[in-house]
Amino acid sequence: MVASQAKTVAAYLASLPAERRREIVAVRKMVKAHLPKGYKEAMGWGAICWEVPLKTYTKRNGQSPLCYVALVAQKNFLTLHLMGAYLDRVLTARIKAGFKEAGKRLDMGKSCIHFKRADDLPLDELGEVIAAMPPGLLILRYEELLKR
Repeated sequence: MVASQAKTVAAYLASLPAERRREIVAVRKMVKAHLPKGYKEAMGWGAICWEVPLKTYTKRNGQSPLCYVALVAQKNFLTLHLMGAYLDRVLTARIKAGFKEAGKRLDMGKSCIHFKRADDLPLDELGEVIAAMPPGLLILRYEELLKR
């Protein structure tokens, strides 16, 4: 991952070329419109992150906050990381079905979706997936993963 040194989301966006910034801004707008209450937008790991603040979830022993969604401009593509989908097979299936129904090509790793333009994404379906996991459910899924 290309890690930005930007300390704020505004600085990160300003550092991007205009074409890439336009695409990131469009996807960011969708994420923010569907994000359940309780997540905080910040810069983390060189990307725009929406995370459970450490003051809300303290069991990470002072480590970085629990990330739910991240958005970053890579060297050759843009990436939307959906950690909630990684922790929930039903959400992963919804993403795959949403791409198929929209007739769009899915380039997905375990939790990351690579794209060139916001139009490459079924934004409505992704918004529904993002809206489906409030912080408490993300924490539950994360703790279930730790027990395995």
